Amino acid sequence: MFLELFYAMREGGVPVTLAEYMAFARALREDVAEFDTTKFYFLCRASFCRDERDLDRFDQVFGAWFERMERVADPFAELPPDWLESEGARHFTDEEKRQIEEMGGFRELLEELRKRMAEQKGKHDGGSKWVGTRGTSPFGADGFNPAGVRMGQSGSRHRRAAKVWDQRAFRDFDNDKDLGTRQMKLALRRLRRFTREGAPEELDIDETIRRTARSGGWLDVAERPTRRNRMKILLLLDVGGSMDDHIDPVEQLFTAARAEFQNLEVFYFHNCLYERVWRKNAPFREGELETDELIRTYASDYRLVLVGDASMSPWEISQPGGSVEHWNEIPGAVWMQRVLDHYERAAWLNPVREESWGYTHSIGMIQALMRSRMFPLTLAGLDAATAKLRA
Repeated sequence: MFLELFYAMREGGVPVTLAEYMAFARALREDVAEFDTTKFYFLCRASFCRDERDLDRFDQVFGAWFERMERVADPFAELPPDWLESEGARHFTDEEKRQIEEMGGFRELLEELRKRMAEQKGKHDGGSKWVGTRGTSPFGADGFNPAGVRMGQSGSRHRRAAKVWDQRAFRDFDNDKDLGTRQMKLALRRLRRFTREGAPEELDIDETIRRTARSGGWLDVAERPTRRNRMKILLLLDVGGSMDDHIDPVEQLFTAARAEFQNLEVFYFHNCLYERVWRKNAPFREGELETDELIRTYASDYRLVLVGDASMSPWEISQPGGSVEHWNEIPGAVWMQRVLDHYERAAWLNPVREESWGYTHSIGMIQALMRSRMFPLTLAGLDAATAKLRA
């Protein structure tokens, strides 16, 4: 039965290995799940999911597999009924409980639920048929039914639901989903490059052992410079206007980049690059720097990362005076080209979903200037951008 789950995971795209399956089997032998379906679910997830991106795919495969399995007999079935009922809960006669159990198997239970949801017109409380609360119906919350479907209840009371249809206890982490700060940090770490520099201040264990052996056993401590992340990032952030709709993911990216890179320089621009960028926005623009000076100050070994939705009037890119804020003597496209000529390793991250790019002409223009190095601000997009920046 569990081998079928293993193969279903492999076929469903969850990269589970035989070693992970054996660890899962050992956990089952140690009775980790304790005959509890919720604990069994989390045991499977902990055993088979090595990456958060696989969580949603795992849940889909697990759900499909679980529905194919026949419902296992309740290990508490032989206990007196009052052992399973909380104080103050409604009690039923043996005849009432027998009628409740005659609903049928698991598939019949789900089919009956579909029928009743289609027929039900309003809220029900204390009943025996409709989806409701505090009754004997197999469907609902806070009632009693030994083979029911719990719906909308904050937690289990009798621990006997055949299926729990409460709110899903996970988030989607597929490659096309928006990122959080933690996922951004993990993705950006692929871009780090460590070298040893500075004064010797870190214990070199291997060299200490070699020296001690050569000295006949007398301890000879060796030190070496510490390893530091030498990757240098120049981060240019579009701010204001339509970017107000994307504040959260850009702030998360900024936070993740700050945490991962010591050599990080951050400047702002609006819509398209022009003759100057600036350090701070509020309450007024502070730390303005000419774009030519930016190029002279930060060498070409910096990786350039631009973040913006690239959504603007095409004239802002192609024409002198196209900027919505000032009269620019030189078109934005020229400034973009100057910067890209200097920073050969560059990428543009766009918070707009990739399937919508084709509806905005300016996105296509920026993408052409970037020579197809524009990537969506998703996990897959950030992975592709970091690979391009490392090349």
